[in-house]
Amino acid sequence: MGLEQFDLTGKTAVVTGSSKGLGETAATALAKAGADVAICGRKRPDIDRVVGKIKDLGRDCAGFELEVTSRQTVQKGADEILDHFGKIDILVNNAGTNHRVPVLEYPEEEWDRVLNTNLKGYYLVTQALVPQMIERGWGKVINISSIFGSVALANQLAYASSKGGVNQMTKVMAIEWAQKGVRVNAIAPTYFETEMVKQISEDKERFNFINERTPMGRWGKLEELEGIVIFLASPASDFITGQRILIDGGWTIW
Repeated sequence: MGLEQFDLTGKTAVVTGSSKGLGETAATALAKAGADVAICGRKRPDIDRVVGKIKDLGRDCAGFELEVTSRQTVQKGADEILDHFGKIDILVNNAGTNHRVPVLEYPEEEWDRVLNTNLKGYYLVTQALVPQMIERGWGKVINISSIFGSVALANQLAYASSKGGVNQMTKVMAIEWAQKGVRVNAIAPTYFETEMVKQISEDKERFNFINERTPMGRWGKLEELEGIVIFLASPASDFITGQRILIDGGWTIW
């Protein structure tokens, strides 16, 4: 196997929640490997910034405002993406949110918001885009999970529940499409310095706890996610499906 197995030239990817954070990192990684990319998010200025960044890499790139919790808006967005690119080979389900309070204080509306974004959103976007992968006999779906889909931490009720659901969703999708050419895997990161966890990174006590809890003694660097995204999106991983790959500095060793 040569490095050409990692080449994504001629492939087209959709990354939800890619106007910042882990999604931006994933989208940029795919573009570096040769893929054209659809950037999806909620805020047009952020979308346009990432689109410009990827176009500077010489890739075809377009931005789409996508509300993943609504079937109507997801289908509209999927139609627009397919009209622009003609096909989608790679889907990275990444759009996510969180609300951190103890279980007995957790508002129902926040539970609904987190689950609808982190779990229902993956299901809706996948339903909209995978049929054309199956029709062509090849596709890669990468679901962004979390270490909290398999380990627990206080104040992570809805987030941990949603990511546990993502892990099981990944397995079911993988089983159903294993003989149809579509591979489905999940990436489960630990703490990386993104906007969603900025408040935690600025809390010295919590920041130090995470460092002490992690065998490597630090948070992840965004560029450390690029290799696994490219691998799971490429032909190099064609015999891998239904797996959850932990990117956690050793957190889950304990």
